[in-house]
Amino acid sequence: QVLLVESGGGLVQAGGSLRLSCAASESIFSPNGMGWYRQAPGKQREFVAAISRGPGTNYADSVKGRFTISRDNAKDTVYLQMNRLKSEDTAVYYCAAGHWLGGAFRATSWGQGTQVTVSS
Repeated sequence: QVLLVESGGGLVQAGGSLRLSCAASESIFSPNGMGWYRQAPGKQREFVAAISRGPGTNYADSVKGRFTISRDNAKDTVYLQMNRLKSEDTAVYYCAAGHWLGGAFRATSWGQGTQVTVSS
């Protein structure tokens, strides 16, 4: 099971940007999918974005056009660039490794999470 460590969270004003990073303990070329999820207080964890080895990408409708997922296989790192942040983006963001099949992503390993807080 790959170990994942997120970083880059913090406090930002609405309309601002943050970039999250997820460092993996082993080659991220092995899991054919990597992704990001988030969980806001009192809500269930929800899918944000995923990227295949290809790399194909998939995004939740709520973040399309604002967030970009990317991966650097040489650094075993996955990124989530978040622009035009909104207060409703406030959540703990989790990195995940797993399986990509036909555009769908299923997470099998999770990071510990990083807090993103967007002030209005």
